[in-house]
Amino acid sequence: MTTRLRTLLGTHPNTAALKDGSITSDLVSFDFAEYSPTNKGFKPMVRDGAFDVSEMAIVTYLMAKSVGKPMVLLPNVVVARFQHGHALYNAKHGTLKPGDLNGKRVGIRSFTTATGAWLRGILANEHGVDLDSIDWVTFEDAHVAEYRDTTKRAPAGKEILQMLVDGELDAVLGEKSEHPDLKLLFPDRSKEELSWFARYAVLPINHMVVVSQELSERNPGAVREVHRLLQEAAKDATPRYPNDNTRRSLRMIIDYCVQQRLIPRAFTVDELFDDVTRPLLERMPQR
Repeated sequence: MTTRLRTLLGTHPNTAALKDGSITSDLVSFDFAEYSPTNKGFKPMVRDGAFDVSEMAIVTYLMAKSVGKPMVLLPNVVVARFQHGHALYNAKHGTLKPGDLNGKRVGIRSFTTATGAWLRGILANEHGVDLDSIDWVTFEDAHVAEYRDTTKRAPAGKEILQMLVDGELDAVLGEKSEHPDLKLLFPDRSKEELSWFARYAVLPINHMVVVSQELSERNPGAVREVHRLLQEAAKDATPRYPNDNTRRSLRMIIDYCVQQRLIPRAFTVDELFDDVTRPLLERMPQR
């Protein structure tokens, strides 16, 4: 008998074959919910357990786990990227370097985004930025309702990039733009990314996949099948995420989240999984 699963997955190179039905299973089938962008479905999953299987920002998962939300991590990475190209400033008001952000007004969609956590970690640990000195301006609340957000909320109706263009913000994190006045905070992006990878051998994880704790306890075979299908869908995707990076990337984002007070303590990587999903991480082929 096929188990039908309420599922939230964005269409990515490593999920497209599941979304379009090219890859199917006799054990499970997917009832896909559509949110645009996909991250709008993370709040219903965290707050209401809306799905059996869900794409999930890794920072949201860490925060959700820290307050006991009944979700379990799968070792499948669906979005990962270098973050240096997602920080902008307005060059019309002069040159701004990463180390110049102390005391500045910096906008970000939500303080708890994965890209934001990665970039703040880079700014603090590589460029000596005092994150507490920054006047953070946000536009959305956290997916995890229990999080106490102390940032300044942008006025209703304001757009993050327009505020940067208008000089109401000094920089923004987590955004890209072709506006002629908006420049990369890390101007030699490729050099920064190569240097970062040479130092840490980490490709930052943005989104992984979680399952409900109830599904993992009730039907571990379905959970293992979801993992297998995700692996199969990712097999021919370009670029392929290096599995041997997963533990390093998770350890680093855990440390960054503790440093930024997004979670109260550092989990071990093994704590993020349960007895069903932990062995799946260990069996992932390494390159």
